[in-house]
Amino acid sequence: MTTSGICELFTFAPLRSRKNGSASITSGWKIACALLLLCAASAVVSPAQTFRTVLSFDGANGADPRASLVQGLDGNLYGTTPGGGAYEYGTVFKMTPAGALTTLHSFCSKGYPCPDGAGLIVDLVQGTDGNFYGITAGGGSSYFGTVFKITPDGSLTVLHSFSGRDGAIPNGLLQASDGNFYGTTWGDGISGASGVFKITPDGTMTELHQFGEGGDGLARALVQARDGNFYGTTDFLSHTGAGTVFKMAPAGTVTTLHTFEGGVAPWANALLQARDGNFYGTTVSGEYDYAGTVFKMAPAGTVTTLHTFDRSDGQDPTIVEATDGNFYGTTSQGGANPCPDGVGCGTIFRITPSGTLTTLHSFNGTDGAFPRGGLVQATNGTFYGTTGRGGAHDDGTVFSLCVGLGWFTEELPNNGIVGATIDILGTDMTGASYVTFNGIAAPFTVVSPTLIQATVPPGATTGYVRVTLPSGRIPSNKKFRVTPQITSFTPTSGAVGTVVTITGVSLTQAWEVTIRGVHASFTVVDDGTVTATVPTGASTGRIRITAPGGAATTTTNFTVD
Repeated sequence: MTTSGICELFTFAPLRSRKNGSASITSGWKIACALLLLCAASAVVSPAQTFRTVLSFDGANGADPRASLVQGLDGNLYGTTPGGGAYEYGTVFKMTPAGALTTLHSFCSKGYPCPDGAGLIVDLVQGTDGNFYGITAGGGSSYFGTVFKITPDGSLTVLHSFSGRDGAIPNGLLQASDGNFYGTTWGDGISGASGVFKITPDGTMTELHQFGEGGDGLARALVQARDGNFYGTTDFLSHTGAGTVFKMAPAGTVTTLHTFEGGVAPWANALLQARDGNFYGTTVSGEYDYAGTVFKMAPAGTVTTLHTFDRSDGQDPTIVEATDGNFYGTTSQGGANPCPDGVGCGTIFRITPSGTLTTLHSFNGTDGAFPRGGLVQATNGTFYGTTGRGGAHDDGTVFSLCVGLGWFTEELPNNGIVGATIDILGTDMTGASYVTFNGIAAPFTVVSPTLIQATVPPGATTGYVRVTLPSGRIPSNKKFRVTPQITSFTPTSGAVGTVVTITGVSLTQAWEVTIRGVHASFTVVDDGTVTATVPTGASTGRIRITAPGGAATTTTNFTVD
């Protein structure tokens, strides 16, 4: 049924309040965990809520995972470990939802300086070509890190080796709407300045921005917002001891939107843009008695703290937005159960957009410890994540948490023009009979139980994709953005007050028209036509139409007489 993400049947135990605490683990927790391997699941924490230890790493197949997992088009989960593997410099792996693991690549097969890379501490990115892209913090020709591509069957290609002069220690990668990848570095090998780079799928590198020298503002991963700009965070500024949130235009111009308070230094983690248009993120612990926060930031930069952790409910959080509109996350330390080294083993939590936090699970070592990588919600509704330690061999685990959320689909890419072919990732879609883009029927092909390929139909507008199965309709987890197109405009010149007819595709939802950046009044005639009046103050330049699915710009100038 469509709610197969609903948890499997187990004997449920009541959710424990953090005020009540729970039994502490002993130094023999690794032995206890080995015994627990006979069980298919770990403790179940509440009705319709099931926590399971899916896999324990053993060093040979990887160790100390610190990144989130990503669901591939084949329905399997892909991830990385910074340690372990055949040469002990980390791995890329594939895992079925049931826990069967395949090592796709072990790094440093040729020895130091590990030309294929070493030290994977951030998430893989699934590209629109079906391959996975990632970075290593070390290795490469100069041991300053790499950008790589790996196919689902494990064929790895190094796209770029950082030399130090073009950056060092890359941190975070995303594929933007232009098809290129964008990332950050934690230094340049010379001045220590952090930077932002762009790299094409074939490996052409461009440096876009460099932050202050001497480690002044170590940039973390970026997110591309619906306005087309990139948003990110820096860990700290040397003169204030605080992190920042910044906006970067595609060309590399950076604007600081918010600076966190100094003193106790919160280091800002990666952001996400939620359905409500606001950005949400976390800060992690700095000094003294600071355990991190979850915050909301309006696009203009106004920050509201939603929750402040106190270690008893966790420390150093990460979050993702789920299909129920809430945020789910992990804390890498803290919680009810101490690990042998004296700090809490970490937690899984849910937090509402208004800031109400519920602890869903406290790790105890036997079921994993120190979940640094955060969660991913698979299309069956279940959350998956990793812990850096704990499990049967103290080399970390993969875990799942089902909270009763139903199936959904995910589109790759999440935006496109009419006529584009889109991959739709889902669960058990063999019997699909109908696919719509915001209510408009689309031609499609069922490629496999987990993959449908559909064509964005004429007349489609930004909205949810829905797949009809014998058991019901499955919605997408976020809106698909139909990108507008401009094909022509007439006249090509005119004075202020001239009415310009702009023709194109997917113009129905246009909400802004500008001529060289000056706002123009306009009328949407139909999906293929918009008329705009040349505004006072306009000068010769490109016409740009912006809609919920993105923006389109003319290839030639409109001349203002």
